[in-house]
Amino acid sequence: MRLAVLTGGGDCPGLNAVIRAVVVAGSRLHGDEAVGYLDGWRGVMERRSVPLRPSRVNGLLARGGTVLGSSRTNPFAAEEGAAAAVRNLADDGIDALVAIGGDDTLGVALRLGGLGVRAVGVPKTIDNDLSGTEVTFGFHTAVQTATEAIDRLQTTAESHHRVIVCEVMGRHVGWIAAYAGIAGGADEILVPEVAFDLSAVCQRLMRRHERGRYSSVVVVSEGALPGGADREAAVAATSSATVDQFGHARLGGVGAWLAEQIEAQTGFESRHTTLGHIQRGGTPTAFDRVLATRFGVGAVAAVHEGAFGTMVAYQAGRIVRVPLEEAVGKPKQLDLSLLEEVADPFLG
Repeated sequence: MRLAVLTGGGDCPGLNAVIRAVVVAGSRLHGDEAVGYLDGWRGVMERRSVPLRPSRVNGLLARGGTVLGSSRTNPFAAEEGAAAAVRNLADDGIDALVAIGGDDTLGVALRLGGLGVRAVGVPKTIDNDLSGTEVTFGFHTAVQTATEAIDRLQTTAESHHRVIVCEVMGRHVGWIAAYAGIAGGADEILVPEVAFDLSAVCQRLMRRHERGRYSSVVVVSEGALPGGADREAAVAATSSATVDQFGHARLGGVGAWLAEQIEAQTGFESRHTTLGHIQRGGTPTAFDRVLATRFGVGAVAAVHEGAFGTMVAYQAGRIVRVPLEEAVGKPKQLDLSLLEEVADPFLG
């Protein structure tokens, strides 16, 4: 079988481990010939690919990023883009495609499936917001990176008696903020699932100060917003008019806005740190390497069993398959009971 693989959307620790697993499992178990399309769906539209042999993917297990490159290209946003993708896959003799990506990348795979493309999806997002799977590779590494940063912010906050706001990734969901905030001992954790009350946050920080705790760390997801009268000002400070081909506006700035508001309302010296793309980079953790490898092997098995239009997923410790339509379109929100468990004894 001639098997193609691509990586789309934001880069993520573990992508190369999936590529390696697809190539090696396909070759050794089934005698497959693998090719990799460059820069996600853009490479399919422009017919740019490279051969992938087992010898070429040696050493990829621990390497961050993606050797195939990535982009946020949407074939359905370009005139004749989808038609070009279908035609090029056929002209290249591709029997099946493994698409590694998040909601947008896999959404394209689902739509192309309706045009005859035989595709299997592999879930990828550090945000951990894909439905159908309990966890996605890259999330564990992002949380570890964010936790280490929060540990460092704790010591500098204590040294200068400051409030430090740490902004982490999470457009629609607060998985990274919740896990890293709990692991790093944050005093406030603000997530997109719940509009926060700015005045209440400031009051809790002042009560900490009255109890002799003169430093605080606040962890906030990039997509978190306050409710009430503060919402409009926060939206203006954090939203960009620039959108990608999937209609997503660039986010960022809630940390800076929040630190400014906290200092104005409490009088406490406040600073902000935005971790940004540092959460995406670097070598994947052992957990993410294992999960990515299992996903890659599982995707090859799905291809050879004709399970097209599905996504491999992690459920109850096993690799299973779920229909692509169940995996995309609706973000998997944070289970708020996680924050409720630690709110009383530790937060605030």
